[in-house]
Amino acid sequence: MTEANVSVARGETGSVPEGWQPHIVALVCNWCSYAGADMAGTTRLEYPANVRMVRFPCTGRMSPLMILRAFEQGADGVLVSGCHPGDCHYVQGNLVARRRFTIFRSLMDFIGIDLKRLHFAWVSAAEGHKWAKVVTDVTASVQEAGPLPSFDHPEGWDGIDLPEMAGSGPQELDAGQLVAIRTNLRKAASEVLTGGQVGVVIGYGAGTLPDQTAPIFITEAPDCEKLEWGHGCRNNLSTYVGSTLEHHERVAVVAKTCDLGAISGLIREGQLRREQLLVIGVQCPGVRDGSELAAKCLACSGDPHPICDLVVTVDGVHESGQDLSAAVLDTPDTRDEQIAHLESLPHDERWKYWQRQFSRCLRCYACRAACPLCYCSSCIAEKHRPQWISTAIDNRGNSSWNIIRAIHLAGRCSGCDECARVCPADIRLDLINRKLALEVERQYGKVGLDPGEKSALVDFRMEDSEEFIL
Repeated sequence: MTEANVSVARGETGSVPEGWQPHIVALVCNWCSYAGADMAGTTRLEYPANVRMVRFPCTGRMSPLMILRAFEQGADGVLVSGCHPGDCHYVQGNLVARRRFTIFRSLMDFIGIDLKRLHFAWVSAAEGHKWAKVVTDVTASVQEAGPLPSFDHPEGWDGIDLPEMAGSGPQELDAGQLVAIRTNLRKAASEVLTGGQVGVVIGYGAGTLPDQTAPIFITEAPDCEKLEWGHGCRNNLSTYVGSTLEHHERVAVVAKTCDLGAISGLIREGQLRREQLLVIGVQCPGVRDGSELAAKCLACSGDPHPICDLVVTVDGVHESGQDLSAAVLDTPDTRDEQIAHLESLPHDERWKYWQRQFSRCLRCYACRAACPLCYCSSCIAEKHRPQWISTAIDNRGNSSWNIIRAIHLAGRCSGCDECARVCPADIRLDLINRKLALEVERQYGKVGLDPGEKSALVDFRMEDSEEFIL
């Protein structure tokens, strides 16, 4: 489709053009669904001609980015179809894909894509009649949804007011208690360096502005006096562990409660080995974003977790195994109310909200740089053979970048919110990540801090839900 045709088809005038027919892209498995479509043709079954097929070896090879690309290039609907569970020519490709598309479907719904546009089906090589019925039903569904809304910035739209976030956060620590924690932290760091347990301690040092800190790398015990602790310790220091291990055999890292998920994830994914790390967990007063407590802190107790090797509190330094987190708050994440509010809105309102958010993206990739789990040596955003994500700062490229980065972190994100904190455009990346975390937990359970657990989207169960698959 030409750009002009895309604009007309997407109904930028607010109405469906007379005689409009939906454009639908079908991503199909070569061995079953494509053969099923061929069977429908050879038996002369009639069905709508709105579908254009793209053939793949397996549904496991179909990236969510390909669905996004189809919508970007003018498709009003997308159908993904493959072998029935148990019939995959590559044993388990469709089982892994089923989980991936379950979560991706939820994300697309959250950002405002009407699910009448996005369909999944199992069609075997012998099911020509089913293929014809699926295409007929999908075409009718997309026809009902109408042209896909424009990716452009929504002009003349008043926006959405999200509910205010509220929560108590960690126990308030006075200045004397913070000094005690800092003193104990310096003592612990000095001892592990003096004892030769590690070659470097990664912690927080004084920043260039008041109440601000910066990562500091200490290799000599006397320099431990430079360590700081307080509301300004915002960075997730696990981001720096991998590169530091290139120069040291073992590293100590100072960690807040919200940082531990990233450390566990890096170990789980083979980026770090547990024996390379000495984790110093510190009682946290909560970090502040300006004068306000950060959103992630509102439902956190701030108590260090016993997964740490050393635990630093007001009372002193404790060895691993002492469960000091008994007072963990059971307060729900306050952003869940904002997510629920967005979900209660019509699809077109959600679409406008997120398109306005994404329109602010500068493509600076600060979110990627700050994320401990964005460690790919070559990012999909920089690959150009082929170029799946446009490098232009427009809503199509911006949407693809922010959506695909979120889906890459689904089931892996530790909730440290570094991406949202460093975003110069204040895009609510934390809401997308939190929504995906909730969906993964609802569908497959919550992955804890045990590095031995598999991430949800690299695993599967034969009994996984597939209620949305035709």
